Amino acid sequence: MSVIVVLMGVAGSGKTTIGNMLADAILCPYLEGDSLHSRANVEKMSHGIPLTDADRAPWLSAIHARMVDVYDRGQNLVVGCSALKQSYRSVLADGLPLTWVYLKGSPELIRSRMLHRASHFMKVDMLSSQFAALEEPFDALVVDVSESPGAIVEWILSEVRKPTRVAGIGNET
Repeated sequence: MSVIVVLMGVAGSGKTTIGNMLADAILCPYLEGDSLHSRANVEKMSHGIPLTDADRAPWLSAIHARMVDVYDRGQNLVVGCSALKQSYRSVLADGLPLTWVYLKGSPELIRSRMLHRASHFMKVDMLSSQFAALEEPFDALVVDVSESPGAIVEWILSEVRKPTRVAGIGNET
């Protein structure tokens, strides 16, 4: 049974850090959703220009296609993708049983993290537009990103391993 966990949240919420750690724990690949942005999207964001829904459509389709491929092969995957709006999550989830994990943090905490990271195209000036666009999910595991990355990963693993959620991630059942 294929398990796909999608870590979502605003820029700077820890998707890459948590995603890599979680993928290591599950022994599966991590897909950095940002790696599938077009050159034009990266250029816009590098200049502090927020993306439109039209800009995001091919990007979301590319992420969905990757997840479908993994699912069809019966493999596991951890994905990091902002997925700020319900409509984006609907595109990503189309036909797939996804486990959503919302990495939730205050604007102040996220801003301080973004100020301390280097060489990322997403600028701290755009954070307010991300929070403005954010539609908090109703169907996700919600984790407070003020916790340590290790504690967050352990909590996610404990939730995902529950029999009512998914069999197959680190379970003997």
